[in-house]
Amino acid sequence: MWCRVCRIGLLMLLYAAQLSGQTSPVPLLKIAGAVSAPLTLTMSELKSLPRTTLRVRNPHEKKEETYEGVRLEVLLEKAGAPHGEQLRGGLMTSYVIAEAEDGYRVVFALAELDSGFVDSEVLVADTMDGAPLGAKLGPLRLVAPHEKRPARWVRMLKSITVVTPAQ
Repeated sequence: MWCRVCRIGLLMLLYAAQLSGQTSPVPLLKIAGAVSAPLTLTMSELKSLPRTTLRVRNPHEKKEETYEGVRLEVLLEKAGAPHGEQLRGGLMTSYVIAEAEDGYRVVFALAELDSGFVDSEVLVADTMDGAPLGAKLGPLRLVAPHEKRPARWVRMLKSITVVTPAQ
């Protein structure tokens, strides 16, 4: 039986390890909905995927930032979302909902995340300027670098849901 102080100490150690950039087996991101292979990714699984680095000007804070992570397009393909030549006809109405821990949600058309349609660089970032994202932004942040306003930059990203409306 764990005493209350021991449980609190263990939770604090796990949280500190996550903030320090150490990988943990705790699931961080779920990708579900209209996909053939739903994913639940840990930090170590995310870090094992092809990495992208983006240098962007944060339009809200008016400063240069360098983010590193995995392109959302790569994650959607891994989960089996329709992409490339599959996106035609009724599937062109498909969309993605990105949700944060605090309930904030944004929508992207699935086609705008597909490099077969646009040069999409939307990133699921886990580091900024070479360091893990702090508690205020992370552990994951969705970065949409080509937008004039960062309204779809989702801090504390927790899930991605692909929706294909009924035909």
